[in-house]
Amino acid sequence: MTMSVALLATAVVLCAVGGILMLTRPLTRILLGAVIAGNGINLLVLSSTGSAGAAPLLYGVPLRRVTDPLPQAIALTAIVITLATTAFLLAMAYRSYQLTGTDEVHDDLEDRRIFLRAEVLGERAELREEYRAEPGRTRKERARYRQERHRLRARLRADRALQARGRDAGGDLWHDVLGADPEDYVNDTHDDRGAAG
Repeated sequence: MTMSVALLATAVVLCAVGGILMLTRPLTRILLGAVIAGNGINLLVLSSTGSAGAAPLLYGVPLRRVTDPLPQAIALTAIVITLATTAFLLAMAYRSYQLTGTDEVHDDLEDRRIFLRAEVLGERAELREEYRAEPGRTRKERARYRQERHRLRARLRADRALQARGRDAGGDLWHDVLGADPEDYVNDTHDDRGAAG
């Protein structure tokens, strides 16, 4: 089996570019990355079959000269899956842009909260170990220790307040979760989003 080096290099470059684009935050770049990587994988699968041979007919063609139809069927299936993924990502990008004004994927708030809590607890443990290492502390050092503990506690309180504001929604489940058309916001007198748009 022989494989074209140019096709192999092109497939590798397409897969690499698609992978890099899928690691970014905007959904449009993720969409382009999925399409480019899908095309690269299809090219890799098709180029792995080797040089073209005769059509796989039932009679009259020696088996050594027949092209393997399996990679072509796999590539056709991958094209259909890429089309469905593209439609799904387009819908997600449009909905994200409609709700937030941008198609950028934001950090998960719960993950951020867990990371911040672990970071604050780690800093508090280091501060406690440092404070308990030397028994004779002056009043100024004790005040600095208390001030640092209050600062760490304030960071957690500020994050909890941010989380509470993030959970505060308009109260209409259909509009808050599933979304509404911008015209509905303009006609809604109880929602302040209509004033901006």
